Amino acid sequence: MLSRKVTFKKARPVWKEGASREMNITLVFKAECAKSDKAVLRITGASYYNIYVNDSFAAVGPARTAHGFYRVDELPITLDRETNTVSIIVMGYAANSFCHIDAPSFLAAEIETENGITAYTDKDQTYFRAGIWNAKLRRVQRYSYQRPFCEAYDFTRSGYTDVLLEESDEHKEYIERGVFYGEYETEKAVSVIQRGTFGITDKEKYFDDRAISAVGPNLKGFPKDTLEILSTSYVQRFDPEITDESVSRTDGARIGRRCFATFDMGKNLTGLIGFELECSSENAITVIFDEILRDGNIDYTRMHSANVIVMKTSPGKMRFLSVEPYTFRFIRFYSENADSDIRNVHIRRIGAPAVNKKLKSDDNDLRLIFDAAVETYRQNTFDIYMDCPSRERAGWLCDSFFTSRVERVLTGGSQVERNFLENFILPDGFKCLPEGMLPMCYPSDHYNGEFIPNWAMWFVVELGEYMKRTSDRELIAKAKDKVYALLKYFRRFENEYGLLEKLESWVFLEWSKSNELVQDVNFPSNMLYAKMKGVAAELYGDGELAKEADELRNVIRKMSYTEKGFFCDNAYRKDGALELSGEYTESCQYYAFHTGTATPEMYPELWDILVRDFGRDRRSSGKWPEIYFANAFIGNYLRMDLLTMYGSRDVVLKNISDYFTYMAEKTGTLWENEGDHASCDHGFASHVLYWFDRFGMIE
Repeated sequence: MLSRKVTFKKARPVWKEGASREMNITLVFKAECAKSDKAVLRITGASYYNIYVNDSFAAVGPARTAHGFYRVDELPITLDRETNTVSIIVMGYAANSFCHIDAPSFLAAEIETENGITAYTDKDQTYFRAGIWNAKLRRVQRYSYQRPFCEAYDFTRSGYTDVLLEESDEHKEYIERGVFYGEYETEKAVSVIQRGTFGITDKEKYFDDRAISAVGPNLKGFPKDTLEILSTSYVQRFDPEITDESVSRTDGARIGRRCFATFDMGKNLTGLIGFELECSSENAITVIFDEILRDGNIDYTRMHSANVIVMKTSPGKMRFLSVEPYTFRFIRFYSENADSDIRNVHIRRIGAPAVNKKLKSDDNDLRLIFDAAVETYRQNTFDIYMDCPSRERAGWLCDSFFTSRVERVLTGGSQVERNFLENFILPDGFKCLPEGMLPMCYPSDHYNGEFIPNWAMWFVVELGEYMKRTSDRELIAKAKDKVYALLKYFRRFENEYGLLEKLESWVFLEWSKSNELVQDVNFPSNMLYAKMKGVAAELYGDGELAKEADELRNVIRKMSYTEKGFFCDNAYRKDGALELSGEYTESCQYYAFHTGTATPEMYPELWDILVRDFGRDRRSSGKWPEIYFANAFIGNYLRMDLLTMYGSRDVVLKNISDYFTYMAEKTGTLWENEGDHASCDHGFASHVLYWFDRFGMIE
């Protein structure tokens, strides 16, 4: 069932007059409300908001969706005082990113009680008054290439500056949220693990990253020379020296002038950063954080993200809660100009609710991995599935194919998946992309026109599994036009054999040698294309398309499988003819079996090699050195999925233990790659739970 439409009874969509397209404007809307036994806040907006009731955090929103559409939260709120204050902090980013659409900023909100609509947004500010939050700096760097702006504050600039509002003239389709509401649990820091001092160098360094240098028509942001602060350069002036590494079980610390303290959350967590602060005089507090420690320190730009919050503070006490969610295990506080007390260091979790599941196993490593996989799923699943809750918070296709299976295992439903898929179906088209193509991740805007053709194929493959999970014929029917438009797009790349040749944009298979072998004819891409055609044929009863899928598989088998006993990755066009490259990757073999191009019955010798010789042990065994290794995503996942499909329980469990134990021990989450150089909390990695479930190990 698709999301129902929602209607506001009185609220109007409003924003600061003449500023809906200005980047990174933060407005605070406040309404005074009488006591009520039954109050609901109906709200949506762009780009993102935090809700407080009587200074207590209530929620973030809205759930993300497609261009022109806005999901409406209908939140019960507690108005238990004679006079209550509802505050909504709205970040109007008005910038393209991988995690929000670039839309004109606005807020529409109304409060309904037993007495009807008692407060609502309008341009006259009859109930909700709006002001610029003076403390929050506007002209700051992007958080990353994929996400919009950093947080930086000057709390010596107090209060709000009133603004005039205007009503939005953009047409908006309001639809229901469609997914659960957050529980927003609080988890405190486990311990202080480091104390130290720091000097400040005279010269700022420059964090040379495309999130700063690539700002322009294709990446909206503020030019470097116009920033109020360049947070990464600001903190790079610090020269820290760790003086004490004894562990104190506490969530607070006394920090002297030019001193710091590092806290351990115990594992990776995702949410809003919170703490209480008391300073003896005006001060500058800098907060840095990351998922791991590198040589005992926090590398706050490790993933080309600016894991930094800089703030100037007045003397006295204050409470702080970030407006954006971040992911970290370790967090450090620098106190620059005065003595400070940092107390109640915590995170307000943003993610899926806790689940009542456990692993039926006496193996301690597997139980640890199970817990880490659940944690990874929760942190990467909220309004949509995300690749990582840190660097990108993006809804990637292909990743979603794997995470969607986990949702079903843990919840018995496919609520988030429906929203995720519906977001791709709702808009008539996607600007900056060729007609028929789907974004590689969405909701998002890619003004450089980049896309991954392979990931669009995974959209169709996931639709096939979604149909089997849910029998949701309505969504499948709504997706038909998108599926056939995508097929039409690909047909112009079919050569005389029906093979896709010279696909455009970012042809992506996985982070390994495979990605260097994608032209002119890439056989893993064509294997997936055949799978896509077969799934579409089944979904829509298209016999001709089913025939095309079978013919394409036969062509691939004939052309790609060689006397060496492996499928070759690609072929080049030379003198008008296709010639195999002679290059072979582990991932290509996995694609062959996972897409149905190959089966163990068709290729028993290759299947035996895949089971017996491939995998993690091959790096030490030295077997088949001419076959390039696979990486975690998606080669190793395809491998273990195949072994699970064909009942190799013991091999899979050993692989799970070998691949994931050290990840679970180090961060309590599962990673993007085999090493810790990228995200250490990646949504698809929770797919481990699906394999456990296939073996009947989850209860």
